[in-house]
Amino acid sequence: MRICLIIDDYLPDSIKIGAKMMHELACEFIKNGHSVTVVTPASDIRKRYTFKEIDGVDIWLFRSGKIKNTSKVKRAVNETLLSQRCWNAFEEKFKKERHDLIVYYSPTIFWGTLVKRLKELWQAPSYLVLRDIFPQWAVDRGLIGKGSLIEKYFIRFERINYESADTIGLMSEKNLEWFSQNRNTKAKLQILYNWTEGKPTVPTGEYRRKLGLEKKVIFFYGGNIGHAQDMMNIVRLAKRMSGYEDAHFLLVGAGDEVELVKEAIAKEGLDNITLLPPVDQNEFKKMLAESDVGLFTLHKSHTTHNFPGKILGYMTQSIPILGSINPGNDLKTIIEDAQAGYISINGEDDIFYSNAVKLLNRDTREEIGKNAFELLKRSFSVESAAKTILNSV
Repeated sequence: MRICLIIDDYLPDSIKIGAKMMHELACEFIKNGHSVTVVTPASDIRKRYTFKEIDGVDIWLFRSGKIKNTSKVKRAVNETLLSQRCWNAFEEKFKKERHDLIVYYSPTIFWGTLVKRLKELWQAPSYLVLRDIFPQWAVDRGLIGKGSLIEKYFIRFERINYESADTIGLMSEKNLEWFSQNRNTKAKLQILYNWTEGKPTVPTGEYRRKLGLEKKVIFFYGGNIGHAQDMMNIVRLAKRMSGYEDAHFLLVGAGDEVELVKEAIAKEGLDNITLLPPVDQNEFKKMLAESDVGLFTLHKSHTTHNFPGKILGYMTQSIPILGSINPGNDLKTIIEDAQAGYISINGEDDIFYSNAVKLLNRDTREEIGKNAFELLKRSFSVESAAKTILNSV
């Protein structure tokens, strides 16, 4: 079978977990005898399109305006144009090279019109990997006014995105429950957990030496530093942990709250936080391999229930998970039932703090880290994800 994967961000340049997950999925499909084409935008190419190959995966890149680390208006415009720009670049190639299955990833919500065209052209089924229910989370955060023209604009494209799917894979039971109650779609709904190949990286100590953290317990956060995460939650925790000389917070990534975090670090005089810009996946894995605790945070106003993909990297490295989530998120049950980490509700600062203090103990970290890896093998393998998707068509 020939499979087309569509995503707005891909390797080798991306540090986003979605890019890593989709590449691992592509490699798993190839391992099982299928051929894979990845269609993705690039803002740094001069030609209308170009081609690459990584690990046997054919990558078709089309020229696009910036959709990462740019202003909200530019991002909205360029994401809106993704489907049309892709079709303009590859129309003739799409007509010549038929695919048997379309798998597309959200975010973004703007692939729907492209997927609809490809379904009609190829007479092929489509599978939406839904990881982010937008614009709902932005409305929850107050970033978009409920009932506003902007919300209606995004909802129009969100609806097209869902209408173009034959099957939609949601990341947890709570997500599926919320979606079925709040969104109308004829698509089949199922749970598709986040996934990873689960190959740990051997630590070298390079970054500990470079950053002067040889004797520290490193609390690592890697990924988007934005509104949906509420990064000040981690800054507040770091401030309370400043009395523990062995605790250090390493934050790696980019997003809307980077400047906010920088300003808070300077204002509070926090020398137990290191904030670094994004790095490529190989460097990211090296950093993570040298860390002791995997951090994540979700804004408390979310009504949907996100499962941050970064957690998979933490599990892969057998390090305990320390998280702060929105109320009702079933991620708390999944992680704590497996004794793979400690999870608190955003706003429960005392519990978040006491959980962090517990993880300063080496024996506690090792025991919980082993449980995290076992949970990964049991529920979040790329083999399982590939089977779930293929069995749906």
